[in-house]
Amino acid sequence: MRYSAQVKPISYLKANAADILLNLAERREPLVITQNGEAKAVLQDVASFEQTQETLALLKLLAIGNQDVDAGKTKPARAVVERLRGKAADSR
Repeated sequence: MRYSAQVKPISYLKANAADILLNLAERREPLVITQNGEAKAVLQDVASFEQTQETLALLKLLAIGNQDVDAGKTKPARAVVERLRGKAADSR
Protein backbone atom coordinates (compact mmCIF):
# COMPACT_ATOMS: atom_id res chain seq x y z
CA MET A 1 0.00 0.00 0.00
CA ARG A 2 1.39 3.38 -0.95
CA TYR A 3 0.50 6.06 1.52
CA SER A 4 1.78 8.81 -0.78
CA ALA A 5 -1.40 8.49 -2.87
CA GLN A 6 -3.53 8.79 0.24
CA VAL A 7 -2.28 12.12 1.60
CA LYS A 8 -4.57 15.12 1.79
CA PRO A 9 -4.39 18.50 3.53
CA ILE A 10 -6.73 19.27 6.39
CA SER A 11 -8.57 21.76 4.19
CA TYR A 12 -9.53 18.87 1.88
CA LEU A 13 -10.86 16.95 4.87
CA LYS A 14 -12.95 19.92 5.98
CA ALA A 15 -14.45 20.42 2.52
CA ASN A 16 -15.01 16.74 1.65
CA ALA A 17 -15.65 14.93 4.94
CA ALA A 18 -18.69 12.94 3.76
CA ASP A 19 -16.98 11.75 0.56
CA ILE A 20 -13.83 10.87 2.48
CA LEU A 21 -15.82 8.70 4.91
CA LEU A 22 -17.47 6.87 2.02
CA ASN A 23 -14.11 6.26 0.35
CA LEU A 24 -12.56 5.03 3.59
CA ALA A 25 -15.32 2.45 4.02
CA GLU A 26 -15.15 1.31 0.39
CA ARG A 27 -11.40 1.19 -0.13
CA ARG A 28 -10.38 0.32 3.44
CA GLU A 29 -7.15 2.27 3.02
CA PRO A 30 -6.02 4.85 5.56
CA LEU A 31 -5.83 8.53 4.68
CA VAL A 32 -2.97 10.68 5.96
CA ILE A 33 -4.02 14.23 6.85
CA THR A 34 -1.45 17.00 6.72
CA GLN A 35 -1.37 20.38 8.39
CA ASN A 36 1.14 22.99 7.26
CA GLY A 37 2.78 20.34 5.09
CA GLU A 38 3.38 17.87 7.92
CA ALA A 39 1.57 14.58 8.48
CA LYS A 40 -0.61 15.08 11.57
CA ALA A 41 -3.24 12.34 11.57
CA VAL A 42 -4.34 9.11 9.95
CA LEU A 43 -8.01 8.38 9.25
CA GLN A 44 -9.30 4.88 8.70
CA ASP A 45 -12.66 3.13 8.62
CA VAL A 46 -13.97 1.52 11.80
CA ALA A 47 -13.77 -2.06 10.47
CA SER A 48 -10.08 -1.65 9.64
CA PHE A 49 -9.42 -0.03 13.00
CA GLU A 50 -11.13 -2.89 14.85
CA GLN A 51 -9.19 -5.45 12.83
CA THR A 52 -5.94 -3.66 13.64
CA GLN A 53 -6.80 -3.59 17.35
CA GLU A 54 -7.58 -7.33 17.34
CA THR A 55 -4.31 -8.05 15.55
CA LEU A 56 -2.37 -5.97 18.06
CA ALA A 57 -4.05 -7.79 20.96
CA LEU A 58 -3.06 -11.16 19.48
CA LEU A 59 0.49 -9.98 18.91
CA LYS A 60 0.65 -8.79 22.51
CA LEU A 61 -0.51 -12.22 23.73
CA LEU A 62 2.16 -13.87 21.59
CA ALA A 63 4.83 -11.54 22.97
CA ILE A 64 3.73 -12.32 26.55
CA GLY A 65 3.83 -16.03 25.74
CA ASN A 66 7.35 -15.70 24.32
CA GLN A 67 8.45 -13.84 27.45
CA ASP A 68 7.04 -16.66 29.58
CA VAL A 69 8.91 -19.25 27.50
CA ASP A 70 12.14 -17.26 27.80
CA ALA A 71 11.63 -16.99 31.57
CA GLY A 72 11.01 -20.72 31.88
CA LYS A 73 7.39 -20.25 32.97
CA THR A 74 6.11 -23.25 31.05
CA LYS A 75 4.82 -26.72 31.88
CA PRO A 76 4.71 -29.80 29.69
CA ALA A 77 1.37 -30.16 27.88
CA ARG A 78 0.98 -33.69 29.23
CA ALA A 79 1.10 -32.43 32.82
CA VAL A 80 -1.51 -29.75 32.12
CA VAL A 81 -3.86 -32.23 30.41
CA GLU A 82 -3.53 -34.68 33.30
CA ARG A 83 -4.26 -31.93 35.82
CA LEU A 84 -7.35 -30.82 33.86
CA ARG A 85 -8.59 -34.39 33.59
CA GLY A 86 -8.15 -34.79 37.31
CA LYS A 87 -10.23 -31.66 38.00
CA ALA A 88 -12.95 -32.87 35.60
CA ALA A 89 -13.10 -36.22 37.39
CA ASP A 90 -13.29 -34.50 40.81
CA SER A 91 -16.25 -32.35 39.77
CA ARG A 92 -18.43 -35.34 38.80
